[in-house]
Amino acid sequence: METLKLLILTVFFRPYVFAFLAIYLYAASRNIGPRKAVLFTFIAWTVAYISEFSSVRNGFPFGLYYYIPSTKNKELWIFGVPFMDSLSFTFLSYSSWQTARVFLPREEKFSWRIILLGAFLMTLLDVVIDPLALRGDRWFLGKIYYYPYPGPYFGVTIENFAGWFFVGALTMRIWKWVDAWQDVGKLSNKINELNPSGKADLLGPALYFIVLLFNLSMTFWIGEIKLGLTGVALFLPVTTVFLSRVKRLSIS
Repeated sequence: METLKLLILTVFFRPYVFAFLAIYLYAASRNIGPRKAVLFTFIAWTVAYISEFSSVRNGFPFGLYYYIPSTKNKELWIFGVPFMDSLSFTFLSYSSWQTARVFLPREEKFSWRIILLGAFLMTLLDVVIDPLALRGDRWFLGKIYYYPYPGPYFGVTIENFAGWFFVGALTMRIWKWVDAWQDVGKLSNKINELNPSGKADLLGPALYFIVLLFNLSMTFWIGEIKLGLTGVALFLPVTTVFLSRVKRLSIS
């Protein structure tokens, strides 16, 4: 009962996380089907949770950091890791994968180029997310973690970004195996079926940019102008190329 109570408290304490999660579940259910959406959620959360559980103990793969258990009575924690933190990787990895598919629409949906690009896009998103999260005491996230040895990028370590790339690529690679197993005897694991019409499903990429805008907005809101402008500069070329791909897909 205590776990259920904390889970309910988590929803009200972190409504923005569950709003992103709801958009993701709707997008994934339409694009890959409800059953696969549930499987993807389980896989992405499991990979993220194991990675975070490991990192706060031995530093792999995100580098060494520590969670501050100041919200343990307000939200669900699982063996020292906030549930909402590892849960976020579900919609971050899915939206990054779908965004990569828009950049490379003629690629097989799990080609190495799409997996690597998806992992890169997820890592690039974290370049905005983690420095803001590190300053959580200045907005409604709260101070939930710290690095014993702060890194060079606004306090975030390079190991953290390497870990995000690793987790993103691993999640997508595992999903490739599971998706192929689910589609034994079908052609859908051999071609890039973005949807039956052949055009890209843009709900996943839309979520990617919604998460980006949310984090950039919070960055400027807390007065981190340099950090915010750095994020804008990094994403300006990405957004420009993405919009050109969407325009090309819409007229093809």
